[in-house]
Amino acid sequence: MLALIGVALVLVAVLLLYSSMYDLSEAVHHGPSEIEHKAIEILNTVLLVMMTMEIVYTVAISLESHTLNAEPFLIIGVIAGIRRMLVITATSTDVEAHPEQFHNMLVELGLLAATVVALASAIWILRYSAHKYVKAQQAEGE
Repeated sequence: MLALIGVALVLVAVLLLYSSMYDLSEAVHHGPSEIEHKAIEILNTVLLVMMTMEIVYTVAISLESHTLNAEPFLIIGVIAGIRRMLVITATSTDVEAHPEQFHNMLVELGLLAATVVALASAIWILRYSAHKYVKAQQAEGE
């Protein structure tokens, strides 16, 4: 069942990447203004492909080890947060004239930054605790 999910996710990632490359080629044919307009959408799609491939990697690890590891999911969360931050900052010029929308955008950016820091801290804690656990196991074996 997990293998089928992995194949479906790879197919989705390939289709997203194809769609993004098609948009890029269309934008190149229409000139620099169209490239500028489509760049944000293309960046968003490429980052979504990265998230999808990280999920596929997590499914593959789960299939091999028959365990569920938390770290890849935390990495997906970091990528998702950074993806949203990039999209918000790239489109921020559209809302600068509206103070209330701009304020809401800044609050969202702050919350996303705090979330990315929290997820990165969780990754560090997981790695540090695993390292400490291995050292403790080695000390007991001696």
